[in-house]
Amino acid sequence: MDYALSEYMPILIFMLVALAISSLFVLANYLVAVNNPDPEKNSAYECGFEQFGDARMKFDVRFYLVTLLFIIFDLEVAFLFPWAVTFGTLGLFGFISMMIFLGVLTIGFIYEWKKGALEWQ
Repeated sequence: MDYALSEYMPILIFMLVALAISSLFVLANYLVAVNNPDPEKNSAYECGFEQFGDARMKFDVRFYLVTLLFIIFDLEVAFLFPWAVTFGTLGLFGFISMMIFLGVLTIGFIYEWKKGALEWQ
């Protein structure tokens, strides 16, 4: 029992010190920071216009479409980096499989382009 406690004691001390320091910073911020809100600070800044309507209103489907397209092409880049790093060891099979992968994604991109999914009206 003593051995197990001595093994975990540095972790416990580290967590207590981290909790104490973070609590101290939050308390110092609460005590020292000036809380002087004005209309300029409380104005909308993320979207550029004031809030209107209910938060549960319907969104245009183009927002979701752009998000899905971003995820698809972001994943393409995520698969390209490991392939580029190991390109020398993969040989011809690795090259052909990546070209098929890029071909399928390119065909999908062209399809989306022709359908007008990238046009914002």
